[in-house]
Amino acid sequence: MAQANGQAAEEKVNQGLQFIQQGRLNDAIESFKTAARLNPNMAAAHYNLGLALRQQGQLQASATAFHQATQADPNFALAYANLGAALLEGNNLNQARDYLQRSLELEPKLGLAHYNLGLVLELQGDLQGAIRAFREAAQLTPSAPEPPYHLGLVYQKQQKSKDAIAAFQQAVQRNPNYAEAHYSLGSVLFNQGDLGGALSAFRKSSQVNPNYANAYYGAGLVLVRQKKLTDAQQVLKYAKNLFTAQKNLPWAEKADQQLKKLGTP
Repeated sequence: MAQANGQAAEEKVNQGLQFIQQGRLNDAIESFKTAARLNPNMAAAHYNLGLALRQQGQLQASATAFHQATQADPNFALAYANLGAALLEGNNLNQARDYLQRSLELEPKLGLAHYNLGLVLELQGDLQGAIRAFREAAQLTPSAPEPPYHLGLVYQKQQKSKDAIAAFQQAVQRNPNYAEAHYSLGSVLFNQGDLGGALSAFRKSSQVNPNYANAYYGAGLVLVRQKKLTDAQQVLKYAKNLFTAQKNLPWAEKADQQLKKLGTP
């Protein structure tokens, strides 16, 4: 009987994985749930259920599924890593850190765990710890742009402009369509007085994501500094309208203040 249940559970997991490939998320979740009922000790059933639930935005349910995967297999490093990531999204930082550290004890080269640990440590104010984690993640996942981007944000907080620029440049090399990284690079260059470099970065950011209002706002500030006031008015107006449409009223107000300084109603 147990053997039959085990085989049926395996078939349900495979069925669920096929549903995932077909984009049938709800059907996949039901298949993984059935597999977990048939064989509660099958870590893969709980783990894939956790991934599917997280994809659906069900953080608490996904954390429960990942936890059950670790109960079924206490050496399942990826399950601990994803449990930590789900708890991070739910803002349970201490628990998230503990599970991420456990995943790294089991699998020290798990880039995903280093990256999420970096996010936790940054939120907890341990910037040096975050830097170490993001550096490790960047090394272990050489094509992922997020670790160097977040590394750059930490350096920016520490006012280490040179290090921040290098990190943001690495992020956009890895993904030239990373609008936030181009914008952050532009912000640091602007503060350094490199107006040409800043304008280029802000323009790239807006080309990659034409709805990224911050990029137009940044470009507007550069144009003001360059005394290109007509262009600045045009770009800042565009930024203000975008911010307003996106209901980002504090930033719409910032753009409006800049326009008033230029004598534009």
